[in-house]
Amino acid sequence: MKNQTQKSVWEGKKAPTFTLKDQDGKPRKLSQYLGGMVLLYFYPKDMTSGCTVEAQGFRDSWKELKKLGVAVLGVSTDSVASHKKFCEKEGLNFPLLADEKKEVVGKYGVWVEKSMYGKKYMGIQRDSFLIGKDGKILKHYEKVKPAEHPGEVIVDVKALGR
Repeated sequence: MKNQTQKSVWEGKKAPTFTLKDQDGKPRKLSQYLGGMVLLYFYPKDMTSGCTVEAQGFRDSWKELKKLGVAVLGVSTDSVASHKKFCEKEGLNFPLLADEKKEVVGKYGVWVEKSMYGKKYMGIQRDSFLIGKDGKILKHYEKVKPAEHPGEVIVDVKALGR
């Protein structure tokens, strides 16, 4: 585990490109957001407690993030239909992207071995990437705390002064 002052190996690197369908089945490309910042956040599963808290936090912070020039994109391996249901239930105002083939979670290194009650399985590590206007990763957030993460992103974007 790195300490707070150590940079992630991701920081300063070009963000891996992708095209994924959102909750409405519309293809979204990372490249369509160039020129603005993107918070690409990976979460384990629609409609679970931690993921709901995190999504609600981004929903509630959306206006401020938008004012700061940050687009929010959530990614999990759930289906388009599952994302649609989650967005409608929680009134989400940003896209959720379906990575059913697990390609993007692999590119970003967040598809990892996890363990619960001594049983090992593969799943998404709750990480986020703040991507700059030039497509390079400004900050990699590892194993974020769902309730604190949206506020943490706002503080960091303001500190960057962009």
